Amino acid sequence: MSLSISHDALNPINTMIDKPNIVTVDLAALVHNLAQVRALIGQGIKIMGIVKSDAYGHGLLPVSQILERNGIDCLGVAYLHEALEMRDEGIRLPIVILCGIQTKEEAREVVDKDLTPVLFEMAVAETLARESEKQGKRTRIHVKVDTGMGRLGISQGEIMPFISKIAALRGLDLEALTSHLSSADGCIGDFTECQTESFKKAVETARSLGLRPPSNNLANSAGIMGHQQTYFDMLRPGIMLYGGLPSPEFKSPVALKAAMHFKGRVLQVRELPDRTPISYGRTYYTEGQRRMAVLSAGYGDGLPRSMSNRGNVLIKGKKAPIVGRICMNLTICDITGIRDVRPGDEAIFLGSQGDETITADDLARWAGTISYEVLCSIGRGHRKEYIQ
Repeated sequence: MSLSISHDALNPINTMIDKPNIVTVDLAALVHNLAQVRALIGQGIKIMGIVKSDAYGHGLLPVSQILERNGIDCLGVAYLHEALEMRDEGIRLPIVILCGIQTKEEAREVVDKDLTPVLFEMAVAETLARESEKQGKRTRIHVKVDTGMGRLGISQGEIMPFISKIAALRGLDLEALTSHLSSADGCIGDFTECQTESFKKAVETARSLGLRPPSNNLANSAGIMGHQQTYFDMLRPGIMLYGGLPSPEFKSPVALKAAMHFKGRVLQVRELPDRTPISYGRTYYTEGQRRMAVLSAGYGDGLPRSMSNRGNVLIKGKKAPIVGRICMNLTICDITGIRDVRPGDEAIFLGSQGDETITADDLARWAGTISYEVLCSIGRGHRKEYIQ
């Protein structure tokens, strides 16, 4: 079964035009990956599916809906506008706003829509408590503890007074302490151990104040896949739900399936003589007569420009090396030795063709980045077809 959801639906003229580049999202792969998370962590631990940044480019609403239907405990977004969109579309699961809120207006929406913000500023906590009392409700909150990320959060020395003040505010229910691992995707886990111990102390501090938050969470995908000691009451898989790895060199303990696929087209096939410069900057010259294919996508379509002269695409089930600099909407590859390539043929930038596969982690390795960035970049702005 396939389903296409895009902005084209708002414009009937556009739906009549066949676009050269298509992102496909396999919702069955998401269901499979969620099952792999459950098999890895066992029973009794809750799961927060991370769907921020348009579900890492896979589509906020379709991904959230399939995760809700498959029994995930809650969903995590970056900002309030994502949570409001989800509520407007009928998603009833608990939604955690990971980057918190700031204003009275945001607090009013959080209470009204039964959302769960992460808090790290006392002034915001007080504003939210007043709004909760005003609406006659109690609002679930998570408190962010900085255990070594050096980003959002409460420092170790501030944990006791901060939580004490939170406990005294009527209208708020402390559902969880939360923190984030900075280095769990590395091969050495010493700092992850330090962060875990710091988080344990924060949880103990809350308990010493008579609080028993039921959903404390620390482990991201890297923690889930490589550091069982980071498991607390709830885990936060993100990249592994989409079939990616925390870093290109990371080894997964479970079999994940890539959810996103990206294909384009061959626009032109050219026979070029020896010493022909290719693309901007003439960073590549042909050696001998070569056959080149000009493809329909470039960095404006989400392909990392840093893959220039490094990556591959799949054409006719074979890997064709990218040559020259990737352009905004075009990429050139060497198809010498690949037979019968013609304009209109399919070019796979991300996904499988024949016996060959290119993963987001392959793209990340060639580009010197991580699969998170690759997926977000490719997913942004493309028509998506959903299959399951």
